[in-house]
Amino acid sequence: MHPTTPQPAALATLASQIDSAAAALEPQLLAWRRDFHQHPELGNREFRTAALVAQHLQAIGLDTVRTGVAHTGVVGVLHGALPGAVVALRADMDALPVAEQVDLPFASRARTVWNGEEVGVMHACGHDCHTAILMAVAQVLVGLRAQLRGSVVFLFQPAEELPPEGEEGGAKMMIAEGALQNPTPQAIFGLHVTSRLPVGVIGYRPGPTMASSDKLKITVLGRQTHGAAPWLGVDPIVTAAQVVLGLQTVVSRQIDLTREPAVVTIGAIKGGVRENIIPDSVELRGTIRSFDEAMRDQIHSSVTLLAESVARGSRAECQVCITRNYPVTVNDPALTAAMLPTLQRVVGAERVRLVDKVTGSEDFSFFQRLVPGLFFFVGVVPEAQAPDTAAPNHSPRFFVDEACLLPGVRTLAHLACDYLESAAG
Repeated sequence: MHPTTPQPAALATLASQIDSAAAALEPQLLAWRRDFHQHPELGNREFRTAALVAQHLQAIGLDTVRTGVAHTGVVGVLHGALPGAVVALRADMDALPVAEQVDLPFASRARTVWNGEEVGVMHACGHDCHTAILMAVAQVLVGLRAQLRGSVVFLFQPAEELPPEGEEGGAKMMIAEGALQNPTPQAIFGLHVTSRLPVGVIGYRPGPTMASSDKLKITVLGRQTHGAAPWLGVDPIVTAAQVVLGLQTVVSRQIDLTREPAVVTIGAIKGGVRENIIPDSVELRGTIRSFDEAMRDQIHSSVTLLAESVARGSRAECQVCITRNYPVTVNDPALTAAMLPTLQRVVGAERVRLVDKVTGSEDFSFFQRLVPGLFFFVGVVPEAQAPDTAAPNHSPRFFVDEACLLPGVRTLAHLACDYLESAAG
């Protein structure tokens, strides 16, 4: 189902009420965001965050509030007084294993153990903003229940940044546990704050918007020997180096980049313990990004063939393991076109930008495989600063200008109401 043009009178009435309610909530919105920022939690461990979210949703009177979805997820449902369609809104709650380096009165000093290693914890990707924004949207829309058509599903999701090793989690697990059932939405919206845009500027793109993400692990198996006599063994370090260099040709020489971009990156090499010992094995770890599922399969096949062939040519063996993480984030073109006027009305047409593809990934893509969706970006870079000088998302110096929060609330609330009004028409 895609919306038709809403009635202007209905839009105007709802718009003014949304904006008034959101503005009144701004002090609480800031307080929520700062609290979450100071108390970050990693994927599948968002116990405090989820409890605060659930308490809030229950206190404001949502019709149902379900907790413990995909470990720590929270799903709330609001039924409007008028019959209509169902729309879903999503926010992710988890932080990253990053030690904060921003001088803030509410900076994170949290530390924990992640995959066996002690780490700092920080909302270095802005999920604290997403959670606070959606809590505020829920309160705004509850206040409009009498005029609200249909139903709104609020998805507070854990583990977008991947769960701990050996665990399941995130959007895929929420779906498996019924987050998109009873009721089933006909559309879903989500946002993400970004350091690539000025504060409050909205970025959007129809079609493939964020890349798929795959984890690559290559183990090169040689035969250990003294470093002074390499001919007596099989050198996995030299072989691994040749594999790394060869992998660069998968994208540059085997993939038609005029169709879609792609990335193959090796981010870690582990092997050896001493300068004069050639080890038995070397492990390579990396990531694969693409925007087309057929191209994704082709890259997987090419990476495997190249690594195994290079190893065989060096008398070594090679084990290639590719784990599919997230699919391509694809914004439904018809839904995006239909909701673009809403984005432009809320923040001004001059502050809505068509953005380039993003080679980062998002598990919002799992929701979009089942429900037409629109995932968009909200800038957080202070007006006086150029975005290309700002610390990127995932940096320990990632900084959010909190003037982005209110536009985020208004945009999600307007999208939900406009969609429901349009679907009813």
